[in-house]
Amino acid sequence: MSSFDDREKAFETKFAHDEEVKFRILARRGKLIGLWAAEKLGKSGEVADDYAKSVLLSDLEVPGDADIIAKLLGDLKPLGVAENDIKAMLAEKLAQAEAQVMGEA
Repeated sequence: MSSFDDREKAFETKFAHDEEVKFRILARRGKLIGLWAAEKLGKSGEVADDYAKSVLLSDLEVPGDADIIAKLLGDLKPLGVAENDIKAMLAEKLAQAEAQVMGEA
């Protein structure tokens, strides 16, 4: 195998690894934001976990954060939670998720 082929294989491997890590971070963020929202809604235990899963699944509908923001806003707006609050919490939970996932690696 040539050095070019070796480099290409290394780049492909790194890309695949980076995408897997990114997916794990976003999945963890979805769970964390779902648990945060569940707490706001007064849910706990298994009910909170189920709600967090529903939030995570809503995040898989379309690329980007619009779907998860819409779900959370629909559920939390009656409690006075604004879109900017959700966006700020998404950023906070992303940092938390990244620290957790990278700590596991």
